Amino acid sequence: MRASNLPHLAALLLAAVPLPVLAQPAPPSLGATQPFAPTAMPAPSPAPATSQSRGLAQTQSQVQMATEQRISGLQSQLAITPAQMPQWSAFAQVMRENAQTTDALFRERAAGVQTMNAAANMQSYAQLSRAYGDGNEKLSVAFQALYAILSDQQKQAADTLFRQQAAPSAQPQAAMPR
Repeated sequence: MRASNLPHLAALLLAAVPLPVLAQPAPPSLGATQPFAPTAMPAPSPAPATSQSRGLAQTQSQVQMATEQRISGLQSQLAITPAQMPQWSAFAQVMRENAQTTDALFRERAAGVQTMNAAANMQSYAQLSRAYGDGNEKLSVAFQALYAILSDQQKQAADTLFRQQAAPSAQPQAAMPR
């Protein structure tokens, strides 16, 4: 995977996850190369400013902007009130952390995938899958605290929104040819 593909793949990653909330699809099957991993881990150390690192910085900025758009859109759709802001802010922070971590882990994997042997590739994917699950668990806990204080009308809006977001990922996927 070339670094020049990272902005496109990051955009694809964000498009594949309609909202980084409970309605996220499960990680792709074992043979897939597009990992998801929204859990907190330190970002890789910065590299010297090259065209590759500038591209990665641009991708990171795009991920942050897309995350903020999703957060503000969901906040608006749920009509979050000032009294609900502490729980909303906690939920939004987990969304940000998951997006940052997903981006960092994706870039780390992309940087090494060309030199990984099959065993290292599987180990890397397993690591990403575990991180994805951990991130979803954190997001679920934060959302449950928010959902508990929503009005009935807001809960109804959230239920509808999450059902709509989950519907495409709930469809069975075609079996991969062997």
